[in-house]
Amino acid sequence: MTAPATAGLLARLAPLGPYFAVATTPPSDAASYRPLAELPGAAFDGWTALVGARLGTGAGRVAASTVHLGHVARLWSLALGTVALGGGVPALGPDRLRFTLSPEGAPSLWAPEPAARPATEDPVPALHALLTAHLAPLHAHLRGRYGLSPHTLRGNTASALTGTVRVLLDRLPGAPEDPGPLAARLLRTPDLGDNGAYLYDPDLGVAYRRNSCCLYYRTPRGTLCGDCVLQGARGRAGD
Repeated sequence: MTAPATAGLLARLAPLGPYFAVATTPPSDAASYRPLAELPGAAFDGWTALVGARLGTGAGRVAASTVHLGHVARLWSLALGTVALGGGVPALGPDRLRFTLSPEGAPSLWAPEPAARPATEDPVPALHALLTAHLAPLHAHLRGRYGLSPHTLRGNTASALTGTVRVLLDRLPGAPEDPGPLAARLLRTPDLGDNGAYLYDPDLGVAYRRNSCCLYYRTPRGTLCGDCVLQGARGRAGD
C-alpha cells in the first residue's frame, strides 16, 4: 500500500482518541523527534522519570510499567487500527516511527511517509513481527533496569491489545476487518499473550482477564484495572 493511502488510513484513526494519533507530515518541531529505536535506555528512563513525578511514584517499577502499557497501546492502536480499516500492516518499525515528549511526559508520534504491506496478506504474522521489533529490546531494558518480570510485560502487552480491540469495536463498528479474531490469534503467541482468559463475541464484544498486574494500584490514587488478575481476590499481594 502506498504512503499516501496509508497516511489517509492513519488520519481516519486519529479521531478515535490520542492513542490513535500520529503525524504523517513533518511537525513544526520535527527536529525534536527521535526514532523509537532509541527508546530502550536513557530515553525510556527519562520518560519514566516524567511519568513517575506526575503519578507520585518516582522513577521505579510502577512508573516504568505504566509507561510501557501506554506505549504498547499506541503501537497496537496504529497497527491494528490500520488493518481494521481494510489496509495492510503499516511499516511503522522502530527505525521509521519517531517520537517526542512533552514536559509532562505525554508522547507525540510521527510516521514519515508511512507505507504498508499489501492488504491481501494475512496480517497476523506481520503484526507479530512489528510488535516484536519494538518490544524485544525494550523488554530487555525493562527487565534489567526496573526488574519487571516477563509475566508482567506480557500481561501489559496483552491488556493493551484487548483494550485496543474494545475501542475499535466501539468506535469503528462494522469495520472492513474484524479485530476480535485477529487479537485471539495474536494472544496465542507466547511473547504477546500471558495465557489470560480472552472471549470474543461479534454481538457482545470482548471480555478479558489477564494473568498478571500492571502495578498501577500502587500509585497514590491508583485502583485495580478492570482486567487485573487481582480483581475479586482477597488482598493485593503479588503481581
